Amino acid sequence: MRITFKDCIDRKRIIRFPEAKHLVNDEIKDSMEDLESAHEEFSKEGFKWATIKGYYSIFHSARALLHSVGYRERGHFCLYLAMKELFVKEGKMEAEVAEDLKNSMGLREDADYGRKFSKKGANATIKAAERFLSTAESILKK
Repeated sequence: MRITFKDCIDRKRIIRFPEAKHLVNDEIKDSMEDLESAHEEFSKEGFKWATIKGYYSIFHSARALLHSVGYRERGHFCLYLAMKELFVKEGKMEAEVAEDLKNSMGLREDADYGRKFSKKGANATIKAAERFLSTAESILKK
């Protein structure tokens, strides 16, 4: 079965939370800190943690965007679906940026749970995190 954004709403994996708007700046701050940490880990050849921190930078940027429109997530995959529905579909985000979230999620899960990680994967996650954060900041300024 293919999960949709509507399924996430129906299953309360994405919920209305207007108060979340005041959390946007904290999420961007967390994203920046995780990105900085990912760079530090990468420079020390800590590719597992660079991958994980890079993903969490993207995660916090995505949460900032979701909060900015009055929603909250209860699941990483539903956060990805929300980005597609609320930002890509609306022309505010390139589809490739949303796919960065999904792809980095897979790399993070492999690193975290499967002990599978590499310099190439860590680098890709960091580049995706930089692009996602830049995109989120641009959307939030409009």
